[in-house]
Amino acid sequence: MKRTCATIRCVIKAVVFDVGETLVDESREYGTWADWLGVPRHTFSSVFGAVIASGRDYGEAFGYFRPGFDLAAERARRAEAGQPETFGEDDLYPDARPALAALRGMGVWVGIAGNQTSRAGGILRKLDLPADLVATSDDWGAAKPDPGFFRALLAASPCGPAELVYVGDRLDNDLKPAKAAGMRTAFIRRGPWAHIQEQHPDLPAAADWRVGSLAELPGLVGEFNSSGR
Repeated sequence: MKRTCATIRCVIKAVVFDVGETLVDESREYGTWADWLGVPRHTFSSVFGAVIASGRDYGEAFGYFRPGFDLAAERARRAEAGQPETFGEDDLYPDARPALAALRGMGVWVGIAGNQTSRAGGILRKLDLPADLVATSDDWGAAKPDPGFFRALLAASPCGPAELVYVGDRLDNDLKPAKAAGMRTAFIRRGPWAHIQEQHPDLPAAADWRVGSLAELPGLVGEFNSSGR
């Protein structure tokens, strides 16, 4: 008989992080989109927030400034114009690299996987973050909240879903689908989605942990593994 966490003491063996607003501060990214569209950054941010607060896809925000906006096509145009989307070490949240390193130092398998382009995946790999896996939705041909994304993540991880924690800032894209896949979850309270969704009535059931900083995670994982809760 196959043993599960219901029949044996379960420990967390893997922690996987979303990218945008979990590891990477996206202020520069969206600021450069406002510049590309030729609108004030404050105006773009305000419309962006209104769109996501209403539960719609963030891509709809661009259409307010340019009807019929095609995000993939515009990414290509920006690249051709020598203004591709980009980020670097300075865009990482200060707690990102230390938290990944601390977890890995504890013997935890660390992954990075989010809805990102192949280009973004290449940038992440060049940052040489302390992670065992860096993967994107482009790599897997499935974007969150598609269950296929989380199936691919589980296939790439060294453990079962109940032994894996997915860390993200969004209830809709991160926590709910990860929970549906059987994973444990941690909600990081930062970025526009997190501040809007923090009071959502579905959050308590979707988040095993809520943290204000990734620096809290190593201690939480260590405590859990010591207690077997």
